[in-house]
Amino acid sequence: MNTITLSNGVEVPQLGFGVFQIPQDQTAQAVRDAVEVGYRHIDTAQSYFNEAQVGEGVATCGIDRKELFITTKVWIEHYGYENAKVSLEESFKKLNLDYIDLVLLHQPFADYYGAWRALEEFYRDGRIRAIGVSNFNPGRLADIAAFNDIAPMVNQVETNPFHQQVAAHENMVARHVAHEAWAPFGEGRNGLFDNPVLARIGEAHGKSVAQVVLRWLMQRDVIALAKSTHKERMAENFDIFDFELSAEEMATIATLDSHTSLFFDHDAPETVDKFVKMVADRRGRA
Repeated sequence: MNTITLSNGVEVPQLGFGVFQIPQDQTAQAVRDAVEVGYRHIDTAQSYFNEAQVGEGVATCGIDRKELFITTKVWIEHYGYENAKVSLEESFKKLNLDYIDLVLLHQPFADYYGAWRALEEFYRDGRIRAIGVSNFNPGRLADIAAFNDIAPMVNQVETNPFHQQVAAHENMVARHVAHEAWAPFGEGRNGLFDNPVLARIGEAHGKSVAQVVLRWLMQRDVIALAKSTHKERMAENFDIFDFELSAEEMATIATLDSHTSLFFDHDAPETVDKFVKMVADRRGRA
């Protein structure tokens, strides 16, 4: 398994397994299946409402905890210093872990500065091995990195062939922040799995479009999070370390970039409104 070394020396398995939108009653088994396939990096979040089930999967997967890399994220509703600390204790309880490998601030809205101070405190206490952010654009990433004692070690952002985040990646590299990709397949939007360019490259290597996308991310030094509830698909996504894309193939994939999110623009005022509504809708969920 390839690893990415963070600015503090912590190594992250470059290919991770994400549990976004996996139902609670399927999550523990999905985690066990992913670990059996070979994944050692599991990514969840408070807002996924399946941290407890991830913890169950980790506890029952048969692999020593030290061999696993577990990520969770603090949700906007829990921002601010005190609120974030309370929510982190709840995440520890749900995950049933003595330490968490990586904790991210999930969105760049509300009092993320207060929440960041809470992450710094848990990091200094050794309860969290690395801290970072998610969905922070280059300007907000520069801001939080410049005006805090500890700079983010990771920024998890939407990254796929149609939204490649080239400028954002360069900014992360310049600031020694690891680039992590959510939605590497864009949830199949824009016909990604039938894209003729990706399919042709896959045929040349005897690989699927999904495998080409993940290999492309590996070669860009991006941490990728693949999700599936089907064990055979998990295994297929994991089988990407026996081939390499040529420089010409990487350049061809670069031409697919639309420089536009397949989901929503975090810089748009309407996105703030969207998350205000989302917080209200999710308030009170277990």
